[in-house]
Amino acid sequence: MMVLVNRNAERSQDSRRPETVAADPATDHAADPAADPVVLPATPAAHERGRARVMLYAVLFFGVIALNAALFVWGLFVGWWQPQAESLQVIAAISQLNLLFSILPRQHWMVNFISWAATRAPTSWPLRLRWRLAQYYHVGGLHIGGAISGTLWYVLYVVLLAPAWADGVAGYDDTSVALALLIVLALITICVLAMPGMRTRRHNLFEASHRFGTWLVLLLAWVNALVLAKLQTPETSFGEALLTSPIFWMLVVSTLLAAWSWTLLRRVPITVERPSGHAAVVRLGHGKVPPVGTTRAISRNPLFGWHPFACVPAAAGEPGYRMVVSRAGDWTSAFIDEPPTHVWVRGIPTVGVANAKRLFTRVLYVATGSGVGPVLGHLLTDTQGARLVWVTKDPHATYGDDLVGEIERAQPEAVIWNTTQQGKPDVFDVAYEAFQASGADAVICVANKVVTDRVVGEFERRGIPAFGPIWDS
Repeated sequence: MMVLVNRNAERSQDSRRPETVAADPATDHAADPAADPVVLPATPAAHERGRARVMLYAVLFFGVIALNAALFVWGLFVGWWQPQAESLQVIAAISQLNLLFSILPRQHWMVNFISWAATRAPTSWPLRLRWRLAQYYHVGGLHIGGAISGTLWYVLYVVLLAPAWADGVAGYDDTSVALALLIVLALITICVLAMPGMRTRRHNLFEASHRFGTWLVLLLAWVNALVLAKLQTPETSFGEALLTSPIFWMLVVSTLLAAWSWTLLRRVPITVERPSGHAAVVRLGHGKVPPVGTTRAISRNPLFGWHPFACVPAAAGEPGYRMVVSRAGDWTSAFIDEPPTHVWVRGIPTVGVANAKRLFTRVLYVATGSGVGPVLGHLLTDTQGARLVWVTKDPHATYGDDLVGEIERAQPEAVIWNTTQQGKPDVFDVAYEAFQASGADAVICVANKVVTDRVVGEFERRGIPAFGPIWDS
């Protein structure tokens, strides 16, 4: 039987504890104060407390930065910093290589391959190794490390290009210098607008700058490569100069990678059911049904406003697959209030965080509000054993009897905390109690950043593998 938790609501009034989810705010109604209090999990003493594991994201990011720093030091000894054509070509190639490297972790097929490779390990492998492998979704550290390194190398290129151009070094003219300046300004703008705070506050601007800024950089880089090929190799034919240029081939690969997902752009029909003003269940029936645990971005406009949602298997006897869209901002609000008849999709479905479950025997899923969407496919189909803790506002009224009924049948032991009736809990307290009762060996949490960081961090400090989306997942 599904467990509807009723706890002492006085715990929910502690202002030091996080909310559930910003997109699904709980009310301030209190539960029955006479209910039996929960024995909270002990927090390790100061001298026994473990530290949350260093995020693999940071390890990968600083690893890329360190490799580039070592390459920079090497350049000091071999004379790369002389304002001459040969040195400038080497620095430009290093910059382009970093930028190409940064594109790879953002390719749908690459994300899927990394997930597949990381989750091949059997559950008999050491826990610490499986714990680290399960953080495969932190590969964004490679993306940002390569992007920042490539930008810094290009800044260095422009700094050295200025005196070379002023001294009349062969191979550079006013056009090539102007193009280089435009490229470096575009790269810096992309990096600034991708900073976590800016990305959160101005997400639409971030998305536009990343997409159109990248296209602009590619276009300018192509023009610059053509100009330099003509200027720097006057003794050879233009075609031969291009084909022997490493930068030319890196630009070819970068362009193909950037364009690939757009070759799969499709406009597909949908049907939308709105169980409440907060949520909509979107049904898609095009093409092959995506695998469980994948997400797909949809948009009402092919150039703007792409938002990823988990692909959930259709109910028994129904074709296609589903997505759960919850009100969390302007785009989702407009989608729910005025649902379209078609949406755009591109690329291929991409593996999400919850596929880390493959490295463990039994997993506890912790979700708040609409966070149940990304784990819903796993909950409905998981044959390895799963347990759910779902903290949300009026689940039946918000998400509909049909969808909640499916969850209840698939997860008869689920702990569902109705915040309207029971108040706001400390999500970690509820999750820890369920973890102890479930026999799980790992935790996957999908909530807002505050709740996710707390739940994941507290489990990790107790030596329990825990995972959740990060800001750059």
